[in-house]
Amino acid sequence: MKRVQSFCFAAAFVAGATIAGQAIFAGQALIVGQAAAEPQHGVAMHGAPKYSAGFSHLEYTDPKAPKGGEIRFGVTGSFDSLQPFIIKGRAAAGRHFVFESLLKRVWDEPFSMYGLIAETVEMPSDRNWVEFKLHSDARWHDGTPIMVEDVIWSMETLRDQGRPNHKLFYSKVIEVTRPAPNTVRFDFGPDNDDRELALLMGLMPVLSKNHFADREFNETTLEPILGSGPYRIADVDPGRSIEYERVTDYWAQGLGVNAGQNNFDRIKYDYFLDGTVLFEAFKADEYDFRSEFSATRWAIGYDFPAVDDGRVVKEMLENDRPSGMRGFVFNTRREVFADRAVREALSYAFDFEWVNKNLLHGAYTRSESFFANSELASNSIPQGAERALLEPHRGAVPGEVFLKQFSAPKTDGTGNVRANLRKALALLRAAGWNLKDGALTRGSDGLPMTFEILLVSPSNEKIALAYARNLERIGVIAKVRTVDSAQYQGRRTAYDYDMIIFRWGISLSPGNEQAFYWGSEAADQDGSRNYMGAKDPVMDDLILRVTMADDRIGLVTAMRALDRVLLWNHYVVPLYYLESDRAAYWDRFGHPATTSTYGNVIESWWEDPKKLAANPR
Repeated sequence: MKRVQSFCFAAAFVAGATIAGQAIFAGQALIVGQAAAEPQHGVAMHGAPKYSAGFSHLEYTDPKAPKGGEIRFGVTGSFDSLQPFIIKGRAAAGRHFVFESLLKRVWDEPFSMYGLIAETVEMPSDRNWVEFKLHSDARWHDGTPIMVEDVIWSMETLRDQGRPNHKLFYSKVIEVTRPAPNTVRFDFGPDNDDRELALLMGLMPVLSKNHFADREFNETTLEPILGSGPYRIADVDPGRSIEYERVTDYWAQGLGVNAGQNNFDRIKYDYFLDGTVLFEAFKADEYDFRSEFSATRWAIGYDFPAVDDGRVVKEMLENDRPSGMRGFVFNTRREVFADRAVREALSYAFDFEWVNKNLLHGAYTRSESFFANSELASNSIPQGAERALLEPHRGAVPGEVFLKQFSAPKTDGTGNVRANLRKALALLRAAGWNLKDGALTRGSDGLPMTFEILLVSPSNEKIALAYARNLERIGVIAKVRTVDSAQYQGRRTAYDYDMIIFRWGISLSPGNEQAFYWGSEAADQDGSRNYMGAKDPVMDDLILRVTMADDRIGLVTAMRALDRVLLWNHYVVPLYYLESDRAAYWDRFGHPATTSTYGNVIESWWEDPKKLAANPR
């Protein structure tokens, strides 16, 4: 079996992410520099897509996979809405099963897309516009055709009322036209230098204009929204569960980009109070598949009979994907964290080596890049084109950017962190802070070094408390507080916290989402992922360079430069990442022998009748 890189759902929408987004689409390549635009069945961000026109299926799928059965997932928290395209409410899991985009992203290329609602895509070499011809068979679940009017309405509505990432991207469209029947064109203007924007329009979710004719778009709802995807909502128990049923006459099932996927008749998400209850539910066979993120649970928690007798499969699956950055995030909107030197000093109080040895069973690797485990990570000191990219910003970035490779503070793992704490105090004193009677205060105004570490997962409490204990030794009072998911989401969306733990995912082809993560404009937009509140013209420029890159080398160069500036500004205390994925599932399923570049795609699995008979629910 090919190395698995992640368990992911093939969500074909720009999530800022998401993850982050995050692959290359099959088809004829739109080569940089071609003289004239021609309709293509797919497009890649850089170079040529992998699959040629008329391909029958993706390599990580089995076109002979049987249909039928079900798969159940468990989720923590709750939900109060079926409207996933606004920041209001807590949307239920699984939107990607219902809603589709013009093009569909695949997971065995860095960033490529193939025709879905749009049968073809056309753009010039400068990518200042993009044109989509809709598939004549594209249908909503009520049987009515998907029209150009739906596409235009979707773009305008998401731009004006949608989530911050949608507003950010779609506001760059200066004109929308209908050059031919069943065809829509988006123009970005002659000054557009964002080469990714045309592809992002292909990932735009297409919604039904008619459905919202007598409904408010920007309001939460528990009424299912009309979609066009392989599944529709079958049953909703508000806050507790949602179930999807396969659309048996799904219009796009015969497309090569969908062959061998969407095999389950039913997909269900059940919600549970917290991670502990969620795991107990898995042991009790209340859902089928889980990704395990707790090193302790993985090491000692899977000692129940179903694992021992083989009814539950427990696997470590290797990956090569970018790990992203997980860390304690400083909210620089708070005065106490506004000074870079203070943030650097506080990073010395986190003892990763002790935490990894005593709390994480030695399973993790320290994060020393926002894009670790990939070619996007900075290394050594900047040379050549990367140095040339950074040189105009000399004096506006930390001097270490040019002199050192970033390295997180180290210890011997015994718990003796005195040397690091002395370094922290020295940096704090130089920044104007004084330790007196066991309390750290700012000399200029007496501001105390006190803050709250806000958590949503109890599994993070031990990590945060270990950090807080070391901080206390240098006079810093860090209070650890765990809240329910609704409160946490509300506070995080409004940046109402001092410090949180967060992980930014990253794809092999990062682009516009970087502005959503660390761009200055995003810092003032509720619901963005600029959780540290970064407002740095240098990073804005480097993000622009990322989106302007017209080849892979240019993209990697810009990302490495951005990585250095992020790291040396000490916006986070880096935590750690796992070099493999942990997965556990009840042994009732089959899946293709080949996995994608990004990892195992659950939509390509199927229920195996023989395994189910031997291991019934």
